[in-house]
Amino acid sequence: MSRIDFYHLKKKSLEEVLPVLLQKAYTSGKRVMLKTNSETVETLNTLLWTYNDESFLPHASKKDGFTEEQPIFITDDDINLNSADFLFLVNGSECNCALASSFERVFNIFDGNSSLALEQARRLWKSFKDSNFEVNYWQQNDSGKWEQKA
Repeated sequence: MSRIDFYHLKKKSLEEVLPVLLQKAYTSGKRVMLKTNSETVETLNTLLWTYNDESFLPHASKKDGFTEEQPIFITDDDINLNSADFLFLVNGSECNCALASSFERVFNIFDGNSSLALEQARRLWKSFKDSNFEVNYWQQNDSGKWEQKA
């Protein structure tokens, strides 16, 4: 059964946190599918090219081609075209239990300052918990570090 991790952003933005989490996933040797809404696919593609002058995360979206070869593939679709092990959900994107079960881990990163994002995260949590997934909840503390909550 897949592990589902909820990351509750409170102090830092998605743009600050996402490259760090993706870097950890990439260095672990796992392939990543980054699912976002259609409006932000290319924004995130650009972010991963420019977030750090001293670091590089190999990634692409559909428009870049070579989808199957990408260690990190950014999409608004539910199809795992790069045979990813990890699924990252951002910007309100969702997945159902069937899709989640095809990944080792699912990372749902949501904005804790948005009532809509909180509501969506609670709904997803309940759905995954009711389906007997292992679910974990992480929240940023006052300094922006992750703390696991019960």
